[in-house]
Amino acid sequence: MSSGPASDGETVLRELHDVLGTALGMAQEHLEQNGGFLPFGVTLDDDGELRLVLVTPAAGEDDGEGEPEAGLESDFDAEAMLHDLVELLRQGRDGTRAVAIASDVNLPEHGSDGIHASAEHRHGGVLAAILPYEMTATGYVYGALEADGHEAAVYTT
Repeated sequence: MSSGPASDGETVLRELHDVLGTALGMAQEHLEQNGGFLPFGVTLDDDGELRLVLVTPAAGEDDGEGEPEAGLESDFDAEAMLHDLVELLRQGRDGTRAVAIASDVNLPEHGSDGIHASAEHRHGGVLAAILPYEMTATGYVYGALEADGHEAAVYTT
């Protein structure tokens, strides 16, 4: 029966990896199926279930011309969606052990786009990663997964 600090730390790390890996995998799947994705969350509930969390996007500014502009970025405000998603996750944090948030980002230093995913645990601990990608004639090509900095946004006091 080893339920000391080491095993607790291992559990936190495993659960962070679970939600982060799930978010990255789902983002890749949506990217390959739909050519893009809007910000979303993944939670690990107290009952051990992984759940997808989505927020409804608000339509972009109406320019008065009638037709919305093409492309996800012009139709929806991803920053506002991320804010709404964090607020929704904060409201439900009492029933979750860990959360992850994934978003599609531009990586000027790579000359490509990327998937940014961050994970937080209610007992402390934060992980974040960026997965660069490019669309080629044969499909999406992913770069090496890179660690990224992140501060807790959901499990804050």
